[in-house]
Amino acid sequence: MSWIKVGNTLAPRNRSGGLSRIARIMLNRRYMGIALIAGGVLLAGGVYWQAMRPIAVQVVPYEQDVPVRVFGIGTVEAQVVSKVGFQVGGKIVALAADQGDQVKAGALLAKLDDAAQRAKLAKSEVAVRQAAASLARAQAQGERAAAAYQQKRSVSARRQTLLARGSVAVETAEDASAAEEIARSDLRVAEADIAIATVLRDDAAAQRQIEAVLLEQHELRAPFDGRVIARHKEAGSVANPGEAVFTLIAADSIWVRAYVDEALAGGLRIGQTAFVRLRSEADNQVEAEIVRIDQENDRVTEERRVYVRCRVCGEYHQLRFLGEQAEVEIVKGTASGRFVPLKYVEGYDGKSGTVWVIENGRLAKRRVSFGERLLDGRVQIAPDLPASVAVVADGRSLREGRAARAAAGS
Repeated sequence: MSWIKVGNTLAPRNRSGGLSRIARIMLNRRYMGIALIAGGVLLAGGVYWQAMRPIAVQVVPYEQDVPVRVFGIGTVEAQVVSKVGFQVGGKIVALAADQGDQVKAGALLAKLDDAAQRAKLAKSEVAVRQAAASLARAQAQGERAAAAYQQKRSVSARRQTLLARGSVAVETAEDASAAEEIARSDLRVAEADIAIATVLRDDAAAQRQIEAVLLEQHELRAPFDGRVIARHKEAGSVANPGEAVFTLIAADSIWVRAYVDEALAGGLRIGQTAFVRLRSEADNQVEAEIVRIDQENDRVTEERRVYVRCRVCGEYHQLRFLGEQAEVEIVKGTASGRFVPLKYVEGYDGKSGTVWVIENGRLAKRRVSFGERLLDGRVQIAPDLPASVAVVADGRSLREGRAARAAAGS
């Protein structure tokens, strides 16, 4: 048997002088080992290169004048709501308004049966005329008493002059003086009768005025320009004094009462812009403004009540159905800085949290403070974080210490 050298090993030849089957197997195994070693080296190098090369990650950009909005849920209400009814009781004989009607101040809404009251008014007018006649008679008697008193006074004066001359008897002069006093007393009685008649005339006039007012109260009129939102009685029913017949609202007093989380209510001011969306008009929004902020928060829900009213209602006045639910977004102002989505924040407590950053070219976790919170789920990074430290907003699994760089377009 002859042998052939394969590398550092001797392998037998076959009969034809070539490599035997054993030699070929040995050679293949040698090449396979070399290939495996080379592949392992390449694989290890690739893994090392993939693990150590800088990866491109999305980072948070700097933004300017980002609107800061606060969200609240509320309902459509009216500031001026009046339940109007008659001041007197009676049967309703006419109704002149219904739900949805726009009414002007003083417009007739309903009327009670007023036949009995009209009769009372007519009787009081007769009493007024009687009192006027009595006063006229008392005044005439007063004039008569005044004339008699003047005549008796003149006679008494002449008799006293003649008595001084000795032309008449003392008794005659005394009779004239007594007649003068009686006439003076009669005049005083007449003047008192005139005063009494005057008071009776004024009393009759006042009573007539009362009856006239009561007659007017049989008609129910609108106290202001407004809209009827409810009619509680129908014709033929009896209304008690003070019982509501209609509910009216002042159209320009409609607003939305929204409840805002007190943790987000800081910075709210009268006059700030708000946008209202109704459940029935979800695709439309009404521009409004804050007109009132309650000075007392709800102690149970920890919310603040904020009232907004549309600026230009125009034809599109959908804020008319009281009690309808509305979504309110209030623009507190604008903010500039970096805003990171909350899904990339760990341990968020409302004021701070942990985020991934690129610091000195490598990934790291850092506890940062936050400012404003936006409705799209982003929070503002406090300005105390250096601008050279990039905040990562990437959903991939990250490892601290890994080399990283900001991806293009971040």
